[in-house]
Amino acid sequence: MTVSIRPVPRPAVEALRVSAAATARFQVWLGAFQERARQQGISRTTLNMVFSDVTFDEDVLKRDRNQAEFSKPIWEYLDSAVSETRLSNGRAAMQRHRQVLQQIEAEYGVEKEVVTAIWGLETSFGSYRGSNRTLSSLATLAFDARRAQFFETQLIAALQIVQAGDVSAGNMLGSWAGAMGHTQFMPTSYLDHAVDFDGDGRRDIWSDDPTDALASAASYLAQHGWTKGQPWGVEVRLPAEFDYAAARREFTLLPSEWAARGVVARNGKTVPDHGEAAVLLPAGGQGVALMIFDNFSVIEAYNGADAYVIGIGHLSDRLVGGKPFQSGWPRGDRVLSFSEKRELQTRLTNAGFDTMGIDGRTGPNTINAVRAYQLTQGLVPDGYPTAELLERLR
Repeated sequence: MTVSIRPVPRPAVEALRVSAAATARFQVWLGAFQERARQQGISRTTLNMVFSDVTFDEDVLKRDRNQAEFSKPIWEYLDSAVSETRLSNGRAAMQRHRQVLQQIEAEYGVEKEVVTAIWGLETSFGSYRGSNRTLSSLATLAFDARRAQFFETQLIAALQIVQAGDVSAGNMLGSWAGAMGHTQFMPTSYLDHAVDFDGDGRRDIWSDDPTDALASAASYLAQHGWTKGQPWGVEVRLPAEFDYAAARREFTLLPSEWAARGVVARNGKTVPDHGEAAVLLPAGGQGVALMIFDNFSVIEAYNGADAYVIGIGHLSDRLVGGKPFQSGWPRGDRVLSFSEKRELQTRLTNAGFDTMGIDGRTGPNTINAVRAYQLTQGLVPDGYPTAELLERLR
């Protein structure tokens, strides 16, 4: 029988060469890193045990490179974050773990529905906690130049966790980016905030029992200043003559003072004075308007994206019987891509409206720059970056 041997396609050959070269450089980097780790208290025994099984993971780098290109409009994000399936599963999870959640709330002063909402958005109530080997993921990302310092710090922290005996290297699993367990803690967050709530001598956020992970999330929020009884935010109704320039994070009033300006809850009543609050317009003047309190910023410490914070807050409200948002979203709008957001920031800055950085993310500085530009153009200054606004800048 004659066997025909097909040549390997040239792109595949090149990919193999690149992969082999990167793996070789990774091994050199690993040797230098281990010396730095020793200087920070990681024993040679721990290093030998861990790095005998650590490998370069090219897929992790691909995912890290591509993640910034994906951007969902907030209404699509919330459609998933607060879906009927997630609500049903969340209520069942709250019922199933009712006793421990009540104990956690009593200990840390963080409402059980907020802890459950974090669990739900991070890992769908523990159903998917990630299967990547955390140490290989972190070593790969620390080797890469893009965010080397951040991930090397996380890798050192992960080694400290293994060395302390909280989890074995083989059982330290999580997302491709190094977030671990039911509530997806990064290693430094674990060291600073994880707790042994069940009293078994280990802070175990990885096992099927979510007790320590849920308590650790509550500990995290409590240590960042969570105020029990204060809403994260309340949907409000704006008056026809609302001054959109006042809808910025740094401008806060008591809800009773906002009411004097015509800003009230959707039912027309004054929002109770839970503390000073700002008005947030996550989709501009045509979308939902929120009055946000200090607890919004506490959730933001867990994940800085507004969509995430609103997702956690709204999911927690819905889990205990809260209503869906009453206002609509501008679903016909096209959300700017990552590259378009960078272009918008560049053009705004060049036009004299400094966004304080070109990072492709629509944070408070970019929103303020958009608002300042809108004011000069006679537009509604809601700070909402649209494709039309970018076209005008062009």
